[in-house]
Amino acid sequence: MSPSLLRDLRDALGEAAVLTDPDLLRSYQRDEADLCVAGNPLVVVRPRSTDEVAAAVRAAARHGAPVVPQGARTGLAGAANAVDGAVLISLTAMDRICDIDPVNRTATVQPGVVNATLAAAVSAKGLYYPPDPGSWESSTIGGNVSTNAGGMCCVKYGVTTEYVLGLEVVLATGEVLRTGRRTPKGVAGYDLTRLFVGSEGTLGVITEITLSLRPAPEESLTLVAVFDSTAAAGTAVARIASDGLSPSLLELLDQTHLRAIEAYRPMGLRTDAQALLLAAADTGPRAAQDVERLAQACRAAGAAEIFTATDPVEAAALLQARRLAHPAMEHLAAQTYPAGNGGVIIDDVAVPRDALAALLDGVSRIAAECDVPIGVVGHAGDGNMHPNIVVDRADPESVARGRRAFDAIMQLGLDLGGTCTGEHGVGLLKREWLAREIGPVGMRVQQAIKDALDPTGLFNPGKVL
Repeated sequence: MSPSLLRDLRDALGEAAVLTDPDLLRSYQRDEADLCVAGNPLVVVRPRSTDEVAAAVRAAARHGAPVVPQGARTGLAGAANAVDGAVLISLTAMDRICDIDPVNRTATVQPGVVNATLAAAVSAKGLYYPPDPGSWESSTIGGNVSTNAGGMCCVKYGVTTEYVLGLEVVLATGEVLRTGRRTPKGVAGYDLTRLFVGSEGTLGVITEITLSLRPAPEESLTLVAVFDSTAAAGTAVARIASDGLSPSLLELLDQTHLRAIEAYRPMGLRTDAQALLLAAADTGPRAAQDVERLAQACRAAGAAEIFTATDPVEAAALLQARRLAHPAMEHLAAQTYPAGNGGVIIDDVAVPRDALAALLDGVSRIAAECDVPIGVVGHAGDGNMHPNIVVDRADPESVARGRRAFDAIMQLGLDLGGTCTGEHGVGLLKREWLAREIGPVGMRVQQAIKDALDPTGLFNPGKVL
């Protein structure tokens, strides 16, 4: 314990914003990544303004304490995990929507604003914020920006970085940097905004975000295609792309996930199917025509059955089924390995669309070779899949088999021309795989950027690089 650091933090932020109770510290220790290590933090601070964040950073720097920024801790790569002796800066209390501008189609928010809260606020003004990670009802915009989160609508609308116009960031010196702009166009200087998007708290603490918005889309039509193999579903995705179609959503769930969701929350899913594609079109008067073209592509790829949602309620239920994939797999793990020992290693690999069938076949092969249950779900339209590996935490051999499967999937993704992470980030989980993917020159450049902005290694040490 460092009494002088705690005194400085309390002087700057007030007693109520500085948490030291051991039970509370444990609750802030980690994000949702399974089997990633977490250290013992010194303190959690809950600032409410940029000035308070800057004061906390300066205090930590004076005392040589590492700083770990945190949002809602819904991340899946260990990027928000504590390190020993850290000052955890929880940004969830900075939850103000500062401005929504319908004319310029922008919103300016603090980092603690929850994604779903922002979506509802802009929808009330006839606007739309597309990025929608699976955890959108609890994850924060700051965390989404820090990890460059994706989501189900990103196949058409793009990931978080496409919507970040500008940032306010506290640097390692405690200075406040403003990046970007509020105009639709702007090319002045290096694009520092995109440098911080996806940096996972390693370069600075994001304290304000200016986002671009879109007009609210037309009501979408949704279809479900059932397949007798995951590879056939992958072939359908490639055909949809080659036919020039642009669905607003194109998701895949394999049989493991269908059965897990049905066991977790029964909703009449086809658990005999090997794979299910969920697709949507939001093109207004053309939606029915586009859905039919999606259906034709699925039939050509060998879909066993296709049906279209008849109303928005049914469509919302299908979308909710997809959002239940993660908790359903956690429930499956708990049922498979009771006494709290079941764990899920959540992978995140993205490949070119024409390699999706090969990826899905490869994951099935790896599951058999490593003798571990693996369910595959994800954003098929992006080629971004999430193989979920179920392990027994209490059995070292089960964990070792799970890790072998994880590494084999990572290597397969790279071999197919893909990337080790499509949206979850590197964090602790994939540092080794980042190095393999970008090579020694890429690593030197990234380290040089880190050293230039954070020469003492203050921010989130041990993450990403």
